[in-house]
Amino acid sequence: MQFDQLRRREFITLLAGAAAWPLAARAQQTDRIRRIGVLMNLAADDPESLRRVTAFVQGLQEFGWTDGRNVRIDYRWGAADVERHRKYAAELVALAPDVILASATRAVEALQQATRTVPIVFVSVVDPVGAGYVDSLARPGGNATGFIGYDYGLSGKWLELLKEIAPQVKRAAVLRTAGIASGIGQLAVIQAMAPSVEVEVRPVGVRDAGEIERAITAFAHSSNGGLIVTGSSLAAVHRNLIIALAARHRLPAIYPLRYWVTDGGLLSYGPNTVDPYRRAAGYIDRILKGEKPADLPVQAPTRYELVINLKTAKALGLEVPPTLLARADEVIE
Repeated sequence: MQFDQLRRREFITLLAGAAAWPLAARAQQTDRIRRIGVLMNLAADDPESLRRVTAFVQGLQEFGWTDGRNVRIDYRWGAADVERHRKYAAELVALAPDVILASATRAVEALQQATRTVPIVFVSVVDPVGAGYVDSLARPGGNATGFIGYDYGLSGKWLELLKEIAPQVKRAAVLRTAGIASGIGQLAVIQAMAPSVEVEVRPVGVRDAGEIERAITAFAHSSNGGLIVTGSSLAAVHRNLIIALAARHRLPAIYPLRYWVTDGGLLSYGPNTVDPYRRAAGYIDRILKGEKPADLPVQAPTRYELVINLKTAKALGLEVPPTLLARADEVIE
């Protein structure tokens, strides 16, 4: 009897332990799995989105974070739509993530309207101080830090390069997204540069694909025109349309980033768009380990890339100067 009672007690203890073990294991797993939100500015099926997300995930893996093992990543895709950004920002904040990766200005704006406490690491923002996202580059001070896309001074270089590859250009339409402060800043630098290269600058503010098509078509009716596309999510989402319109109307055009040229644009000058996502993974790793965005300085690009598409230049009847070809980081033939 005593033996049976002993066995019974052992069995009950074992059963209780077995029942409790999954709970303990689940609790331990919950402690181990962290949550990262990602709000991207492009569409989910955009090839550029895939390149950026791949770099980000690979960067996290280099620091020991693997989606589904010790971290969960929730993605949302803004596709340059203001309302979609707001909706998805609220959704991500409601998930109570440990940190959120924000791609470009619209995403940061929407997220900071939704939270001032969840850490945010941004990428491809032009003027985070002027926009009020951070107090200063060295000491961000709030819940956001990250990586600048480029400074306003770069915009003047776009006009110089456009004139160099197409000396006949006398008028340049500056395509920018209406209502975005960074577009105004880029335009101001281009306007200041215009007299020195004898080009008349015409600002073109757009809000959707229809306005883009109407504006470029109307501008192209006059001769000796060229096109400068400033950096914005709207332009990036509709880049195939813009590139096609430039080709149709035989407008020499310069773009802010490399992937415009690989998609058929004439030339671009700007930072690498993929590397900052890998670098952002490093900041997210530091935040997950206890550091604060307020103490992590905002970083600027380390280099800019000049990319030229010779096939497009030939189609436009342009002969690329050898001096410009020699300076190119990449030539697409």
